[in-house]
Amino acid sequence: MKIFIASDSYKGCMSSREANEHIKIGLHRADPGVKTSCFCISDGGEGFVEAYADAASARLHTAVTQDLYGKPVYARYAYHAQTRTVCVEAASVLGLTLYARPERHPMDASSFGLGLLCKNLIQTLPVSRLIIGLGGTGTNDGGMGFLAAFGAKFFDRSRHQIKPCAQNLAHIAFIDKREFRFPGNLELIAACDVSNPFLGPDGATSVFGKQKGLKPAQIAAVEKSMRWFCSKIDQTFHVDLNAHRGAGAAGGLGGMLGEVFGAKMISGIELLASSETMMKELDSADLIITGEGQTDDQSANGKAVARIGELAKQHGVPVVVISGALGSGCRKLYGCGVDAMFSTADRAMSFVYALSHGPEKLEQEAENIMRLINVAERIVKR
Repeated sequence: MKIFIASDSYKGCMSSREANEHIKIGLHRADPGVKTSCFCISDGGEGFVEAYADAASARLHTAVTQDLYGKPVYARYAYHAQTRTVCVEAASVLGLTLYARPERHPMDASSFGLGLLCKNLIQTLPVSRLIIGLGGTGTNDGGMGFLAAFGAKFFDRSRHQIKPCAQNLAHIAFIDKREFRFPGNLELIAACDVSNPFLGPDGATSVFGKQKGLKPAQIAAVEKSMRWFCSKIDQTFHVDLNAHRGAGAAGGLGGMLGEVFGAKMISGIELLASSETMMKELDSADLIITGEGQTDDQSANGKAVARIGELAKQHGVPVVVISGALGSGCRKLYGCGVDAMFSTADRAMSFVYALSHGPEKLEQEAENIMRLINVAERIVKR
């Protein structure tokens, strides 16, 4: 038997590469002879750059920029010289997990640092294609900061320039785009695996605002501010930020990239899966094991585990998901090519405990699954 391991990251606990390795250890503990291979995946969030570098044989580098609160941060990016492609991920600059829950202030968070990183890379490297992985961010500024990094300026009614952040979305009186510059010949790709719109009950703020730290009363206010921001962008750039699927990714940055910057929205996992390596592994596998930190109703809405399930179904390969937790709506994945789901949460435990013991719990669950497979094989042979 050959098992192909392609797990997403477990946010705040393990990267895709680390999760794959722990699953592999567990499988081999139960059956040292089982054949395994690993592939790093990401839905565009945490670990996307590393996964892209593996899939495209690109080189990893580090650059300094600003995080979501304006503090210096080292961000990894991948560069493929032959195709002149640079790949960055929003999570490494604007990541939700860069700060502990009590230290998160989403109203002050800005996407400016990601825009600054992209701008610097475009100016210092020969770049024909820029890929931005969206996901895992702590921002909800609609891409206001990203736009500011490329020269747009925002002013209030008193004609004072204001800082780009969620707090100031409602204070925008007009936008000055005279110094806005973005290379027209640059192919821009936004890697995103959510289909949420910019606004509304399924939009960026309503769906993801709570996990970013917005309080219930703030969510309604920010939603109203995002709607105002949409009108100001339309007034200035004559585009609708709410026009396409995935516009709500990364706190509305998906809409900004798609409409103002002309980005092509593509599934992060499909971008990685299009590599020759991934296709070969799918064709030769007897079983695929994937996973993520929490599996719930959002997982079936374009997340990595759902995409893996759909791809595997096309190749006729069964899929097992190992999740840190199985939440409400997780059964939707059974309609996405997933055959079985398991949780590493084997008892009542705190979130802190789950994070600190995640690797060993993942190994144990993988070992149990391998033992179950071996039992099933013995039953079939009787």
